[in-house]
Amino acid sequence: MPVTVDQIRAVARELPRTSEHLIRDQVKFRVGQIVYAAITPDETLLGFGFPKEEREALVAAEPDKFLLPIPSDMRFNWVRARLAALDEDEMTELIIEAWRMCVPKKISALVPLTR
Repeated sequence: MPVTVDQIRAVARELPRTSEHLIRDQVKFRVGQIVYAAITPDETLLGFGFPKEEREALVAAEPDKFLLPIPSDMRFNWVRARLAALDEDEMTELIIEAWRMCVPKKISALVPLTR
C-alpha cells in the first residue's frame, strides 16, 4: 500500500512548531516560513528537506524511489520520493529528519526518530 497524505499529515502534525498549508493545490508542512515537506497535487510525490551534499547518492542508490528536485528547487536542501515506493516507517523517518533540519537542536531532541 502506498503512503497516503493522511499518514504523512498524522506524522507532521505531531511535530512541534509545524503548520500545514495548502499552496497552489500542494499540501505543505513548514516550521515558520521554512517548508520541510510538500505533497504534489496528484498525491504521487513527496518533496522533503534533505542535505544537498547527500541527495545524489540517495537518488543513485534507489532511483525507483527517489528523484532529484525540479530544476528550480536544486538550490535548496530538497529531494523527492514516490509515495507508492515508500512504506510508513520510511516515510516517518524522512519527515522527522526533514523537520529536524528546520528546528533548533533542543526542540529536535524532544522527538525520537522512530515512533
